[in-house]
Amino acid sequence: MSEHVKVDRDGGLLAITLARPDRRNAITVAMYAALADAIESAAEDTSVRAITIRGEGQDFAAGNDLADFLQAAPRLDEEIPVWRLLRILATCETPIIAAVHGNCVGIGTTMLLHCDLVIADDTARFSMPFVDLALVPEAASSLLFPRLAGRRQAARYLLLCEPFGADEAVTIGLVSHRAGPEGLNQKLDEVVARLLAKPPEALRKTQALLRRGARDEILERMKAESSLFAERLQSAEVKEAIAAFFEKRKPKFSN
Repeated sequence: MSEHVKVDRDGGLLAITLARPDRRNAITVAMYAALADAIESAAEDTSVRAITIRGEGQDFAAGNDLADFLQAAPRLDEEIPVWRLLRILATCETPIIAAVHGNCVGIGTTMLLHCDLVIADDTARFSMPFVDLALVPEAASSLLFPRLAGRRQAARYLLLCEPFGADEAVTIGLVSHRAGPEGLNQKLDEVVARLLAKPPEALRKTQALLRRGARDEILERMKAESSLFAERLQSAEVKEAIAAFFEKRKPKFSN
């Protein structure tokens, strides 16, 4: 487990917290492994009736820790913790509820596509700057965002990398519940209490039915995206984009 991922069990609830607030919860390889382990374990335990994910500090998740991620950059078709996390998020048959605030960057947004309920407060801001980093989307977001928001809106988010706020996230269906700036945890507790009061077997089977139709297609798209993602990591465009990011300058792609 990673010191930056807190996992707490309270009866039928498994609560996961991204706990790296000094780095805005930018996710490391070790954190991906810890997240995957926690959700895999919960998915296999029928006494766990709900899983929550939230972030500590001012942001939910600032995406990948780029320096850490590049040190363990995947080769084509190589298994790495982030791909394992995304697969278990897509196949987990235990309800997953995310409570988000502040910046939700990259996978901080795309993982929400695989949560059953998403609560956001007024500070939440979503962005998927994959193309700006010369990469491609992941988490089957290239499949799910056009279905959720329509192709034109998805192009705004994934081609132009335009950010959007909580109101727009509610409108397109990424967010299911809104909370005020001081009420995110209260709203999360309320939603979790309602879930835990339901008949557990009926809840689990209904959640599985909601996911069943698209599961194979989602996993196939994840596989295609991860292959392209690994390929892109070796490109000159990515090298320039990452160098520009760390040097705090605009990238130059003309060459």
